Amino acid sequence: MGYSNFKKIREVKNKFGTPFVSIELFSDLKIAPIAPSEWLTISLDRAYASPPTNEKSKSERLVSPILLEVLEQYRDKITFFSGEEVNINVLDDLAGPCDFFFALTPPSLLLEAPIISIAEAKDENLDWGIAQCSAQIYAAHLFNQQEGKNIPVLYGCATTGSEWLFLKFENNTFYIDKKPQTDLPQILGTWHWILQFFIDNYAGKI
Repeated sequence: MGYSNFKKIREVKNKFGTPFVSIELFSDLKIAPIAPSEWLTISLDRAYASPPTNEKSKSERLVSPILLEVLEQYRDKITFFSGEEVNINVLDDLAGPCDFFFALTPPSLLLEAPIISIAEAKDENLDWGIAQCSAQIYAAHLFNQQEGKNIPVLYGCATTGSEWLFLKFENNTFYIDKKPQTDLPQILGTWHWILQFFIDNYAGKI
């Protein structure tokens, strides 16, 4: 069963016994917005000049450039994966390629210590995106356990390319932000805060 087959939050909740809680995920933090680089601005302008009309084009023209922009500052500590397979031996339900992962390792060809999952919202449906993203996060949680990596907190995001809805997995519970972010500088600032959180708390300790 591929990850995109999880279309409803309830399916993930019932399958893995993971509650979902809606909260203001970053309300107690002062996350500073970060202006996009000239490269990202030009890339997105070119993307919208010929509007992306399907998931593949949105992934290539909108989502990937934003994630690569975020990665630039952390290239020596974080690896970015696209389409990587994560197969959990004990669960056939969690197998196959995932949309995107950030992993807490220096540049590597092998997926180790996945910390952040990103799923594209299929058919512009953020609920479907959240369900797939949370299934990918849960797979990352089990994968880290199998590999002996103690990472008690994981993050994720479901995105349409213009809307980015963040979530956190901790204590076997998913915490979903109450509303998606649409302001690019704020989205970039949130991504930088999340990556820095993992570097500050877990880099070199797992």
